[in-house]
Amino acid sequence: MAVFTEVSRDEAQRLMDELNLGELTELRGIEGGIENTNYFATTRDGAYVLTLFERLTFEQLPFYLHLMKHLATHDIPVPDPAANQDGEILHTVCGKPAAVVSRLCGRSQLAPDREHCASVGTMLARMHMAGRDFDRQQPNLRGLPWWNETVPLVLPFLSPSQAALILGELAYQNHVAASSAYAALPRGPVHADLFRDNVMFDGAELTGFFDFYFAGVDAWLFDVAVCMNDWCIDLTTAAHDPTRAHAFLSAYCAVRELQAAERRLLPALLRAAALRFWISRLWDFHLPREAAMLKPHDPTHFERVLRERVAHPVNA
Repeated sequence: MAVFTEVSRDEAQRLMDELNLGELTELRGIEGGIENTNYFATTRDGAYVLTLFERLTFEQLPFYLHLMKHLATHDIPVPDPAANQDGEILHTVCGKPAAVVSRLCGRSQLAPDREHCASVGTMLARMHMAGRDFDRQQPNLRGLPWWNETVPLVLPFLSPSQAALILGELAYQNHVAASSAYAALPRGPVHADLFRDNVMFDGAELTGFFDFYFAGVDAWLFDVAVCMNDWCIDLTTAAHDPTRAHAFLSAYCAVRELQAAERRLLPALLRAAALRFWISRLWDFHLPREAAMLKPHDPTHFERVLRERVAHPVNA
């Protein structure tokens, strides 16, 4: 959520007028993140987030925005895209695709306990179930094909031991993805990036999931694994936290029980989720784009997570 494109107050106000959202009282760039330009846009009528999409195209974006709208209508607490008088929720600012969504209340819980993890598990399962009748299709654009394309680009920056790990794990994940068990996993829309900083809490109450711009149709188990690799580990050592993991999985399964094949493949998908974010962080760290606010994440964190998941498999 860095600022790659500077948006003037006048440009932002023109969009607010088109959406009938009121007069701007504050426009403030959001630091952190690395994909899109984001601003807090506060008006006399409410609080919103203005996003300009730096990589996603006009053709790709309807999936994400309409998924958010679909989930909002199914009582999943997500940012709700604002429409103009013609019902359009995808707009243009500074020549780039843009959207304005409602701003969630609360704040991220960066030191979650078992109750926070249980709340995330419950809501993730509810989100998966709510997405079953979503009628748009788009693959996870940061899935296996992207890993295969991107690993050769980051290899020159790796040590021999890192290169051996990333190539070996990529080969393993290609093998898993080619199996009949993997093909049979239940699928639907997934968030695919549901880290601690993409969930809001107001006290103990979970008030929303946001930042859906890595979403796609994929195995629901991949979403579960992404969450467990952030919510259910020690961030310093990457060690598995069994108490938080049990709370998360038990709450998820109370809404949607994992199938036997999902339980068998959880260790492999935990490795897959770690690999995905190690690759993307290597890419962002070593091949960055310019931005007014840009703080690439440390790629070594997910190298540690992957090594931990390989050395100590976790079963459901």
